[in-house]
Amino acid sequence: MSPARDGGQRPGAGDPAIEGLEVYIVGGAVRDALLGQPAGDRDWVVVGASPEIMAARGFTPVGGDFPVFLHPRTHEEYALARTERKSGRGYRGFVFQAGPDVTLEEDLRRRDLTVNAIARAPDGTLIDPLGGVADVRARVLRHVGPAFVEDPVRLLRLARFAARFHDFSIAPETLELCRALVRDGEVDALVPERVWQEFAKGLMADHPGRMPDVLAACGALERVAPGLVWNADVSAGLARGAARGLDLAQRYALLCRNSDPGLQERLRAPSACRDLARLLPGLLDRLAAAGAAEREASERPAVWLALLESCDALRRPDRFEALLAAADCVRGDLDPAAWMRRLAAVRTVDAGAVARAAGSDPVRIRDALRAARMQALQAVS
Repeated sequence: MSPARDGGQRPGAGDPAIEGLEVYIVGGAVRDALLGQPAGDRDWVVVGASPEIMAARGFTPVGGDFPVFLHPRTHEEYALARTERKSGRGYRGFVFQAGPDVTLEEDLRRRDLTVNAIARAPDGTLIDPLGGVADVRARVLRHVGPAFVEDPVRLLRLARFAARFHDFSIAPETLELCRALVRDGEVDALVPERVWQEFAKGLMADHPGRMPDVLAACGALERVAPGLVWNADVSAGLARGAARGLDLAQRYALLCRNSDPGLQERLRAPSACRDLARLLPGLLDRLAAAGAAEREASERPAVWLALLESCDALRRPDRFEALLAAADCVRGDLDPAAWMRRLAAVRTVDAGAVARAAGSDPVRIRDALRAARMQALQAVS
């Protein structure tokens, strides 16, 4: 019998939607509260109910493979307690069973990590059959059970949690199960969209480099991100980007800056991320050339203009500024403000006026516009 059924306080006072139901907060909200971190979205598990009961109380079903419902007023997610059984390859190869006879403990045992398998009853009592509280206190990420190897997404989630909770170690036996996922080919069943979902979350963590570190440690990195070059230099640039609070596209560009362009198709990143990843290597090369040209004052305007044009900076100044911030994490000696002043000078040139003065010859218009922009650049440092 679960703790709430054994004399625990019943939830739902003043809330007819859940009054009389046996509900628990589970997963991340409980873990983060134990860590003293701000509470995010709450996930609820309902024990002893059925889809019909939930519908009669005004809940809206949203789950596909298993019954998940939205609260009629708060719109928080309430899932019926469920078990799962492996039925095929990959993370979709599961059959779920949800019903009034599934206990809270059975539901917790199907989760990935012990720190995510803690429930809190309405009276504040913690239900922790798998030792998750002890692992939170010891700062250890540990798998719940041997079924960890049945779902390759758990490997990605482990790596992503390692990036978020950088002071947590990974239990050696858990890392060995990750290697088994790779050896058995389960990791090859991951689809690019699912890989990207986890990579995006990991990249926005405070220590994003731990995610590829963990994937590399178990042999999964080359399988989930083929063509990704991950080394100390790339790791250092990404760490600087995280420390400076760069956004997802900038961090992705830093991650991919030495990698095979084909990686973009494998990870299926959004277009903004792919744009920066495509442009950053070329910008770094041109910045190096521009640095060499600094010694020759006569060459500077031409080199600067070529660099601005190569990045389409005149039309996309915001993207150019984002690229500069990412590049500065690699070079360390870049002056982004100086480059933005150069761009501002070039953008003061009235292209329409120059074209009208040059006549109708396209070649003359091009040369006149270039000369005007070069003259504007000569006036800035």
